[in-house]
Amino acid sequence: MKYISTRGQIAPVSFKEAVMMGLSRDGGLLLPESIPSLSGEEERLALLCFSELSCEVISLFAPDCRDDLPRIIDNSYSTFTHPEVTPLVAKGGVHILELFHGPTLAFKDVALQFLGNMFEYLLSESGTHMNILGATSGDTGSAAIYGVRGKDRINIFIIHPHKRVSPIQELQMTTVLDSNVFNMAIRGTFDDGQAIVKTIFNDLEFKDAHSLGAINSINWARIVAQVVYYIYAALRFPAGLVDFSVPTGNFGDIFAGFIARKMLPQRIGKLVLATNDNDLLSRFVSAGDYSLGQVKQTSSPSMDIQVASNFERYLYFLKNRDSGATKAAMEDFGVNGSLTFTDRERAEIKETFLTLSVDENRVEETIRSFYTDTGYTCDPHTAVGVCAGLHHKRKDVPMVCLATAHPAKFADAVLKATGKQPENPKSIADLGERESRCVILDADVEQVKEFVEKNGL
Repeated sequence: MKYISTRGQIAPVSFKEAVMMGLSRDGGLLLPESIPSLSGEEERLALLCFSELSCEVISLFAPDCRDDLPRIIDNSYSTFTHPEVTPLVAKGGVHILELFHGPTLAFKDVALQFLGNMFEYLLSESGTHMNILGATSGDTGSAAIYGVRGKDRINIFIIHPHKRVSPIQELQMTTVLDSNVFNMAIRGTFDDGQAIVKTIFNDLEFKDAHSLGAINSINWARIVAQVVYYIYAALRFPAGLVDFSVPTGNFGDIFAGFIARKMLPQRIGKLVLATNDNDLLSRFVSAGDYSLGQVKQTSSPSMDIQVASNFERYLYFLKNRDSGATKAAMEDFGVNGSLTFTDRERAEIKETFLTLSVDENRVEETIRSFYTDTGYTCDPHTAVGVCAGLHHKRKDVPMVCLATAHPAKFADAVLKATGKQPENPKSIADLGERESRCVILDADVEQVKEFVEKNGL
């Protein structure tokens, strides 16, 4: 299994090389040359636990790590508090896929516990070191930090938008005081932070000089780890199609569903792309309108995004794997801030995806009504997915809604909607009493570079 760039300007690389490269050196995103099929394997795979299934699926994409994967994966999911890692709960006519049982109570833990252990394994093997640089809209940062805190050969630098993440999200990052962890709050939006990271990674001289590594969902290892829970959930049902509703802002989580659907087309049906008021991706599905708007601050900050960094991977498939067409389209988007699509492309989009944009009033109402009707508490991101899932629920087709964060991470929104404060898990009960450490910077590439240069390995 080799990896190629969506822009077609690099020679194929191995899985190990792809993980360490993060963003392709030609500015594109890395993808496997082919997507393996699991058709005919459903009965056997359904008997496996989550870690065993992870080994089966990830080994197809990482043959150069096959012998070491069981240990890496066992280490990654031993930190989760639920024996099933990502359990399904039936509530209110849908099924909730709980992805928040990891150390930072967010779905990002599923991928970033794996990626942190993979980095440690590869760096130990090569005898090298890495400075991880990433931007977060809320959950990626803390999950990445918890994935690599205290690990040898790694320093991690995380950018978050100053006072644009929830208080819990901020504290989960800034109270980690390990000597290899550095937090940067920028005066700007997540999109500003993401743009800074991409600009720095495209400065190949700086990237090489400082051994930069990527933990954002531009890193393929994150996508492949997330593919597993779609397959795991689909195989919990005895037969037939299963639809998934995915709250998403960066297109990474739902792209993992897209890959899972290609691997198990007879079991994974429609993917419901659920957005909040930042509706770039929803407009793309419903109207073929992929054009920039202003970022709106909402109660689901991890989705307050206008530039979806993983979209280029899907665009590559939409362009029939034509790297030249993909590169031209992304360059055009960089200039004009919009893309147009042919009738054939728009039909293909709608064959795979359904969508709904859920505004703040509907988010609050969904948290309230779902709690009243079922006793189940959704965080605002999960509520976006539940609202869209209920809207698009097909008769006799199970709808799985991804619960991407524990409600306690967004206690203010839950309290406002239900009148009840969600109970804090032990891992965050005393966050407000801990010492924190963070530097505040302008949304400026040079300031971030200078900080990394000063504190990097």
